[in-house]
Amino acid sequence: MRYFEKAWELMEEIGKSHPSLLTTKSMSIMLSKIAKFQSFDETLDAFERMERVLEGRRFGVEEFNVLLRAFCTQREMKEARSVFVKFHDRFKPNTKTMNLLLLEFKESEDISAMELFYHEMTRRRFKPTSFTYSVRIDAYCKKGYFGDALRIFEEMQRAGCPPTLEAFTTLIHGAGIVRNILKAWELFDEMHARNLQPDVGAYNALISTFIKCRELKPAIALMVEMEENHLAVNNVTYHTLFVGSMNLSGIEGVRELYQKMIERKFVPKARTSVMLMKFFCVNGRVDLGLKLWGYLMENGHCPHGHALDILVTVLCSRGKLEEALNCCMQFVEKGMRLSESVYRMLKKFLEQSADKADEWKELNRMIKKLEDFLPPSKGHAVGNLSIE
Repeated sequence: MRYFEKAWELMEEIGKSHPSLLTTKSMSIMLSKIAKFQSFDETLDAFERMERVLEGRRFGVEEFNVLLRAFCTQREMKEARSVFVKFHDRFKPNTKTMNLLLLEFKESEDISAMELFYHEMTRRRFKPTSFTYSVRIDAYCKKGYFGDALRIFEEMQRAGCPPTLEAFTTLIHGAGIVRNILKAWELFDEMHARNLQPDVGAYNALISTFIKCRELKPAIALMVEMEENHLAVNNVTYHTLFVGSMNLSGIEGVRELYQKMIERKFVPKARTSVMLMKFFCVNGRVDLGLKLWGYLMENGHCPHGHALDILVTVLCSRGKLEEALNCCMQFVEKGMRLSESVYRMLKKFLEQSADKADEWKELNRMIKKLEDFLPPSKGHAVGNLSIE
Protein backbone atom coordinates (compact mmCIF):
# COMPACT_ATOMS: atom_id res chain seq x y z
CA MET A 1 0.00 0.00 0.00
CA ARG A 2 1.21 3.53 -0.86
CA TYR A 3 0.67 5.94 2.03
CA PHE A 4 0.47 9.14 0.02
CA GLU A 5 -1.64 10.99 2.60
CA LYS A 6 0.88 10.22 5.33
CA ALA A 7 3.62 11.54 3.04
CA TRP A 8 1.63 14.74 2.55
CA GLU A 9 1.14 15.10 6.30
CA LEU A 10 4.88 14.75 6.82
CA MET A 11 5.64 17.25 4.06
CA GLU A 12 3.18 19.79 5.50
CA GLU A 13 4.64 19.37 8.99
CA ILE A 14 8.21 19.85 7.74
CA GLY A 15 7.04 22.78 5.60
CA LYS A 16 5.93 24.58 8.77
CA SER A 17 8.80 23.61 11.08
CA HIS A 18 11.85 23.25 8.80
CA PRO A 19 10.94 24.48 5.29
CA SER A 20 14.58 24.60 4.19
CA LEU A 21 14.67 20.79 4.33
CA LEU A 22 12.13 20.52 1.51
CA THR A 23 14.47 20.80 -1.46
CA THR A 24 13.85 20.10 -5.14
CA LYS A 25 15.21 16.61 -4.43
CA SER A 26 12.40 16.05 -1.90
CA MET A 27 9.88 17.27 -4.46
CA SER A 28 11.35 15.01 -7.12
CA ILE A 29 11.02 11.88 -4.96
CA MET A 30 7.40 12.65 -4.09
CA LEU A 31 6.28 13.66 -7.59
CA SER A 32 7.99 10.68 -9.24
CA LYS A 33 6.05 8.26 -7.04
CA ILE A 34 2.78 10.09 -7.65
CA ALA A 35 3.40 10.12 -11.42
CA LYS A 36 4.08 6.37 -11.29
CA PHE A 37 1.04 5.31 -9.27
CA GLN A 38 -1.54 8.03 -9.89
CA SER A 39 -3.07 9.81 -12.88
CA PHE A 40 -1.81 12.75 -14.93
CA ASP A 41 -4.33 15.15 -13.35
CA GLU A 42 -3.51 13.93 -9.84
CA THR A 43 0.18 14.59 -10.48
CA LEU A 44 -0.55 18.16 -11.61
CA ASP A 45 -2.75 18.64 -8.53
CA ALA A 46 0.13 17.38 -6.38
CA PHE A 47 2.47 19.97 -7.93
CA GLU A 48 -0.01 22.75 -7.12
CA ARG A 49 -0.48 21.36 -3.60
CA MET A 50 3.28 21.54 -3.10
CA GLU A 51 3.13 25.22 -4.00
CA ARG A 52 0.61 25.72 -1.20
CA VAL A 53 2.66 23.68 1.27
CA LEU A 54 5.75 25.74 0.44
CA GLU A 55 3.91 29.04 0.43
CA GLY A 56 7.01 31.03 1.33
CA ARG A 57 8.85 29.73 -1.70
CA ARG A 58 8.46 31.12 -5.18
CA PHE A 59 8.17 28.31 -7.71
CA GLY A 60 10.33 28.84 -10.76
CA VAL A 61 11.94 26.94 -13.59
CA GLU A 62 13.83 24.53 -11.29
CA GLU A 63 10.57 23.31 -9.75
CA PHE A 64 9.09 23.13 -13.25
CA ASN A 65 11.99 20.91 -14.29
CA VAL A 66 11.25 18.61 -11.33
CA LEU A 67 7.66 18.18 -12.55
CA LEU A 68 8.81 17.40 -16.07
CA ARG A 69 11.37 14.90 -14.79
CA ALA A 70 8.65 13.09 -12.82
CA PHE A 71 6.84 12.26 -16.07
CA CYS A 72 10.05 11.65 -18.00
CA THR A 73 11.30 9.03 -15.55
CA GLN A 74 8.10 7.07 -16.21
CA ARG A 75 8.66 7.40 -19.98
CA GLU A 76 5.38 9.32 -20.20
CA MET A 77 6.61 11.65 -22.93
CA LYS A 78 3.13 12.59 -24.16
CA GLU A 79 2.27 13.82 -20.65
CA ALA A 80 5.63 15.57 -20.27
CA ARG A 81 5.05 17.43 -23.51
CA SER A 82 1.54 18.42 -22.37
CA VAL A 83 3.01 19.82 -19.14
CA PHE A 84 5.61 21.72 -21.14
CA VAL A 85 2.94 23.34 -23.33
CA LYS A 86 0.62 24.02 -20.35
CA PHE A 87 3.21 25.75 -18.16
CA HIS A 88 5.53 27.17 -20.81
CA ASP A 89 4.33 30.75 -20.42
CA ARG A 90 4.33 30.64 -16.61
CA PHE A 91 7.76 29.04 -16.11
CA LYS A 92 10.16 30.24 -18.77
CA PRO A 93 12.10 27.08 -19.72
CA ASN A 94 15.88 27.20 -19.62
CA THR A 95 18.46 25.14 -21.47
CA LYS A 96 18.30 22.50 -18.74
CA THR A 97 14.56 22.11 -19.37
CA MET A 98 15.01 21.61 -23.08
CA ASN A 99 17.95 19.22 -22.71
CA LEU A 100 16.03 17.20 -20.12
CA LEU A 101 13.12 16.69 -22.50
CA LEU A 102 15.40 15.99 -25.45
CA LEU A 103 17.27 13.37 -23.42
CA GLU A 104 14.06 11.61 -22.48
CA PHE A 105 12.81 11.63 -26.09
CA LYS A 106 16.12 9.98 -26.96
CA GLU A 107 15.64 7.36 -24.21
CA SER A 108 12.21 6.54 -25.66
CA GLU A 109 14.10 5.42 -28.81
CA ASP A 110 11.86 7.51 -31.05
CA ILE A 111 14.29 9.47 -33.21
CA SER A 112 11.52 11.23 -35.13
CA ALA A 113 9.95 12.54 -31.90
CA MET A 114 13.37 13.60 -30.65
CA GLU A 115 14.17 15.50 -33.83
CA LEU A 116 10.75 17.18 -33.88
CA PHE A 117 11.34 18.41 -30.36
CA TYR A 118 14.87 19.54 -31.26
CA HIS A 119 13.51 21.69 -34.09
CA GLU A 120 10.89 23.06 -31.70
CA MET A 121 13.75 24.00 -29.37
CA THR A 122 15.55 25.93 -32.08
CA ARG A 123 12.28 27.55 -33.20
CA ARG A 124 11.88 28.87 -29.66
CA ARG A 125 15.37 30.40 -30.02
CA PHE A 126 17.10 28.04 -27.63
CA LYS A 127 20.75 27.68 -28.48
CA PRO A 128 21.89 24.03 -28.53
CA THR A 129 24.79 23.13 -26.23
CA SER A 130 27.45 20.44 -26.56
CA PHE A 131 25.19 18.24 -24.42
CA THR A 132 22.29 18.80 -26.84
CA TYR A 133 24.35 17.59 -29.78
CA SER A 134 25.76 14.65 -27.80
CA VAL A 135 22.23 13.45 -27.02
CA ARG A 136 21.29 13.48 -30.69
CA ILE A 137 24.55 11.76 -31.68
CA ASP A 138 23.90 9.02 -29.12
CA ALA A 139 20.37 8.43 -30.43
CA TYR A 140 21.56 7.91 -34.00
CA CYS A 141 24.53 5.75 -32.97
CA LYS A 142 22.35 3.37 -30.96
CA LYS A 143 20.05 2.91 -33.95
CA GLY A 144 23.03 2.17 -36.19
CA TYR A 145 22.70 5.41 -38.19
CA PHE A 146 26.39 6.19 -37.91
CA GLY A 147 26.51 8.45 -40.97
CA ASP A 148 23.77 10.67 -39.50
CA ALA A 149 25.66 10.78 -36.19
CA LEU A 150 28.79 12.02 -37.99
CA ARG A 151 26.68 14.64 -39.78
CA ILE A 152 25.44 15.97 -36.42
CA PHE A 153 29.03 15.92 -35.13
CA GLU A 154 30.04 18.20 -38.01
CA GLU A 155 26.97 20.38 -37.38
CA MET A 156 28.08 20.66 -33.75
CA GLN A 157 31.47 22.01 -34.76
CA ARG A 158 30.00 24.47 -37.27
CA ALA A 159 27.75 25.81 -34.49
CA GLY A 160 30.81 26.65 -32.41
CA CYS A 161 30.28 23.91 -29.82
CA PRO A 162 33.63 22.25 -29.09
CA PRO A 163 33.36 18.44 -29.32
CA THR A 164 33.46 16.86 -25.88
CA LEU A 165 35.01 13.64 -24.64
CA GLU A 166 31.48 12.23 -24.28
CA ALA A 167 30.68 12.99 -27.94
CA PHE A 168 33.85 11.23 -29.13
CA THR A 169 33.19 8.24 -26.87
CA THR A 170 29.63 7.93 -28.19
CA LEU A 171 30.85 8.06 -31.79
CA ILE A 172 33.45 5.35 -31.11
CA HIS A 173 30.66 3.17 -29.71
CA GLY A 174 28.65 3.97 -32.85
CA ALA A 175 31.56 2.96 -35.06
CA GLY A 176 31.67 -0.36 -33.21
CA ILE A 177 27.97 -0.98 -33.81
CA VAL A 178 28.47 -0.66 -37.59
CA ARG A 179 31.85 -2.51 -37.40
CA ASN A 180 33.85 0.49 -38.70
CA ILE A 181 37.13 -0.08 -36.90
CA LEU A 182 39.13 2.41 -38.98
CA LYS A 183 36.77 5.28 -38.12
CA ALA A 184 36.88 4.29 -34.46
CA TRP A 185 40.69 4.53 -34.49
CA GLU A 186 40.51 7.85 -36.32
CA LEU A 187 38.12 9.31 -33.73
CA PHE A 188 40.28 8.03 -30.88
CA ASP A 189 43.37 9.67 -32.38
CA GLU A 190 41.44 12.89 -33.03
CA MET A 191 40.84 13.22 -29.30
CA HIS A 192 44.58 13.55 -28.75
CA ALA A 193 44.82 16.08 -31.58
CA ARG A 194 42.19 18.22 -29.81
CA ASN A 195 44.02 17.95 -26.46
CA LEU A 196 41.31 15.73 -25.02
CA GLN A 197 42.74 12.99 -22.81
CA PRO A 198 40.86 9.69 -23.36
CA ASP A 199 39.34 8.41 -20.12
CA VAL A 200 38.31 4.88 -19.12
CA GLY A 201 35.02 5.24 -21.00
CA ALA A 202 36.78 6.16 -24.25
CA TYR A 203 39.17 3.21 -23.96
CA ASN A 204 36.28 0.85 -23.16
CA ALA A 205 34.42 2.09 -26.24
CA LEU A 206 37.41 1.33 -28.47
CA ILE A 207 37.99 -2.05 -26.80
CA SER A 208 34.33 -2.90 -27.42
CA THR A 209 34.73 -1.92 -31.07
CA PHE A 210 37.72 -4.26 -31.47
CA ILE A 211 35.82 -7.13 -29.85
CA LYS A 212 32.81 -6.57 -32.12
CA CYS A 213 35.22 -6.70 -35.08
CA ARG A 214 36.77 -9.93 -33.69
CA GLU A 215 40.15 -8.32 -32.99
CA LEU A 216 41.17 -9.60 -29.55
CA LYS A 217 44.92 -8.84 -29.44
CA PRO A 218 44.66 -5.08 -30.03
CA ALA A 219 41.81 -4.97 -27.50
CA ILE A 220 44.03 -6.55 -24.84
CA ALA A 221 46.87 -4.21 -25.85
CA LEU A 222 44.55 -1.27 -25.15
CA MET A 223 43.96 -2.56 -21.62
CA VAL A 224 47.72 -2.63 -21.09
CA GLU A 225 47.93 0.92 -22.46
CA MET A 226 45.24 2.01 -19.99
CA GLU A 227 47.33 0.72 -17.10
CA GLU A 228 50.45 2.41 -18.45
CA ASN A 229 48.49 5.68 -18.54
CA HIS A 230 47.42 5.11 -14.91
CA LEU A 231 43.76 4.62 -15.83
CA ALA A 232 41.93 2.18 -13.56
CA VAL A 233 40.62 -0.79 -15.54
CA ASN A 234 36.99 -1.30 -14.48
CA ASN A 235 34.40 -4.06 -14.69
CA VAL A 236 33.22 -2.94 -18.14
CA THR A 237 36.78 -3.43 -19.44
CA TYR A 238 37.10 -6.93 -18.04
CA HIS A 239 33.56 -7.98 -18.98
CA THR A 240 34.06 -6.88 -22.60
CA LEU A 241 37.42 -8.67 -22.84
CA PHE A 242 36.04 -11.83 -21.24
CA VAL A 243 33.20 -11.90 -23.80
CA GLY A 244 35.76 -11.49 -26.58
CA SER A 245 38.01 -14.20 -25.14
CA MET A 246 35.11 -16.63 -24.81
CA ASN A 247 34.18 -16.17 -28.45
CA LEU A 248 37.66 -15.90 -29.94
CA SER A 249 40.21 -17.80 -27.82
CA GLY A 250 38.24 -20.28 -25.74
CA ILE A 251 38.92 -21.56 -22.25
CA GLU A 252 42.68 -20.92 -22.30
CA GLY A 253 42.27 -17.29 -23.30
CA VAL A 254 39.65 -16.76 -20.60
CA ARG A 255 41.81 -18.52 -18.00
CA GLU A 256 44.80 -16.32 -18.88
CA LEU A 257 42.79 -13.10 -18.61
CA TYR A 258 41.17 -14.38 -15.41
CA GLN A 259 44.62 -14.98 -13.91
CA LYS A 260 45.68 -11.43 -14.77
CA MET A 261 42.54 -10.11 -13.10
CA ILE A 262 43.31 -12.09 -9.93
CA GLU A 263 46.91 -10.85 -9.88
CA ARG A 264 45.64 -7.27 -10.04
CA LYS A 265 43.29 -8.07 -7.12
CA PHE A 266 40.29 -6.91 -9.14
CA VAL A 267 36.92 -8.26 -7.96
CA PRO A 268 34.35 -8.60 -10.79
CA LYS A 269 30.75 -7.51 -10.38
CA ALA A 270 27.85 -9.97 -10.23
CA ARG A 271 27.10 -9.95 -13.97
CA THR A 272 30.70 -10.83 -14.84
CA SER A 273 31.17 -13.40 -12.07
CA VAL A 274 27.97 -15.25 -13.09
CA MET A 275 29.13 -15.25 -16.72
CA LEU A 276 32.55 -16.63 -15.73
CA MET A 277 31.05 -19.27 -13.46
CA LYS A 278 28.78 -20.50 -16.23
CA PHE A 279 31.64 -20.55 -18.76
CA PHE A 280 33.98 -22.47 -16.45
CA CYS A 281 31.34 -25.05 -15.52
CA VAL A 282 30.03 -25.56 -19.06
CA ASN A 283 33.60 -26.10 -20.28
CA GLY A 284 34.36 -28.72 -17.64
CA ARG A 285 36.57 -26.51 -15.47
CA VAL A 286 34.71 -26.79 -12.19
CA ASP A 287 38.10 -26.33 -10.49
CA LEU A 288 38.24 -22.79 -11.85
CA GLY A 289 34.65 -22.27 -10.77
CA LEU A 290 35.56 -23.25 -7.20
CA LYS A 291 38.61 -20.97 -7.28
CA LEU A 292 36.43 -18.07 -8.46
CA TRP A 293 33.98 -18.79 -5.64
CA GLY A 294 36.80 -18.81 -3.09
CA TYR A 295 38.34 -15.63 -4.51
CA LEU A 296 35.06 -13.74 -4.25
CA MET A 297 34.46 -14.95 -0.69
CA GLU A 298 38.02 -14.10 0.41
CA ASN A 299 37.52 -10.56 -0.84
CA GLY A 300 34.26 -10.09 1.03
CA HIS A 301 32.00 -10.37 -2.02
CA CYS A 302 29.16 -12.84 -1.76
CA PRO A 303 28.59 -14.36 -5.23
CA HIS A 304 25.20 -13.95 -6.88
CA GLY A 305 22.62 -16.69 -6.34
CA HIS A 306 22.77 -17.67 -10.02
CA ALA A 307 26.52 -18.34 -9.66
CA LEU A 308 25.79 -20.66 -6.72
CA ASP A 309 23.02 -22.46 -8.65
CA ILE A 310 25.38 -23.14 -11.56
CA LEU A 311 28.30 -24.26 -9.39
CA VAL A 312 26.27 -26.51 -7.06
CA THR A 313 24.51 -28.17 -10.01
CA VAL A 314 27.83 -29.16 -11.57
CA LEU A 315 29.39 -30.21 -8.24
CA CYS A 316 26.43 -32.46 -7.42
CA SER A 317 26.46 -34.04 -10.89
CA ARG A 318 30.13 -34.90 -10.33
CA GLY A 319 29.59 -36.32 -6.87
CA LYS A 320 31.40 -33.47 -5.10
CA LEU A 321 28.78 -33.17 -2.38
CA GLU A 322 31.13 -31.87 0.30
CA GLU A 323 32.20 -28.92 -1.87
CA ALA A 324 28.57 -28.25 -2.82
CA LEU A 325 27.51 -28.23 0.84
CA ASN A 326 30.40 -25.96 1.83
CA CYS A 327 29.48 -23.42 -0.87
CA CYS A 328 25.84 -23.44 0.26
CA MET A 329 26.79 -22.99 3.91
CA GLN A 330 29.10 -20.08 3.06
CA PHE A 331 26.29 -18.51 1.05
CA VAL A 332 23.74 -18.81 3.87
CA GLU A 333 26.32 -17.62 6.40
CA LYS A 334 26.51 -14.37 4.40
CA GLY A 335 22.79 -13.87 5.00
CA MET A 336 21.68 -15.02 1.55
CA ARG A 337 18.73 -17.31 0.75
CA LEU A 338 19.24 -20.61 -1.09
CA SER A 339 16.99 -21.14 -4.07
CA GLU A 340 14.41 -23.87 -3.67
CA SER A 341 15.74 -25.71 -6.74
CA VAL A 342 19.28 -25.96 -5.32
CA TYR A 343 17.94 -27.06 -1.93
CA ARG A 344 15.87 -29.85 -3.49
CA MET A 345 18.78 -30.99 -5.65
CA LEU A 346 21.10 -31.16 -2.63
CA LYS A 347 18.49 -33.12 -0.72
CA LYS A 348 18.09 -35.59 -3.59
CA PHE A 349 21.82 -36.31 -3.78
CA LEU A 350 22.32 -36.37 0.00
CA GLU A 351 19.57 -38.98 0.41
CA GLN A 352 22.04 -41.33 -1.29
CA SER A 353 24.91 -40.33 1.03
CA ALA A 354 24.21 -40.95 4.73
CA ASP A 355 27.70 -39.81 5.81
CA LYS A 356 26.71 -36.18 5.08
CA ALA A 357 23.74 -36.15 7.47
CA ASP A 358 25.50 -33.91 10.02
CA GLU A 359 26.44 -31.31 7.40
CA TRP A 360 22.90 -31.38 6.01
CA LYS A 361 21.43 -30.76 9.45
CA GLU A 362 23.85 -27.89 10.02
CA LEU A 363 22.84 -26.29 6.72
CA ASN A 364 19.16 -26.61 7.64
CA ARG A 365 19.85 -25.14 11.08
CA MET A 366 21.52 -22.13 9.41
CA ILE A 367 18.57 -21.71 7.03
CA LYS A 368 16.12 -21.83 9.95
CA LYS A 369 18.17 -19.27 11.86
CA LEU A 370 18.18 -16.98 8.83
CA GLU A 371 14.38 -17.26 8.65
CA ASP A 372 14.20 -15.47 12.01
CA PHE A 373 15.47 -12.36 10.24
CA LEU A 374 14.35 -12.98 6.65
CA PRO A 375 10.89 -14.59 6.44
CA PRO A 376 10.53 -17.30 3.75
CA SER A 377 9.64 -16.03 0.30
CA LYS A 378 8.56 -17.64 -2.95
CA GLY A 379 11.33 -19.51 -4.74
CA HIS A 380 13.60 -19.79 -1.69
CA ALA A 381 14.38 -22.81 0.46
CA VAL A 382 12.67 -23.49 3.80
CA GLY A 383 14.88 -25.38 6.25
CA ASN A 384 14.04 -28.90 7.40
CA LEU A 385 16.10 -30.66 10.07
CA SER A 386 15.85 -34.16 8.60
CA ILE A 387 16.34 -36.00 5.33
CA GLU A 388 13.12 -37.73 4.57
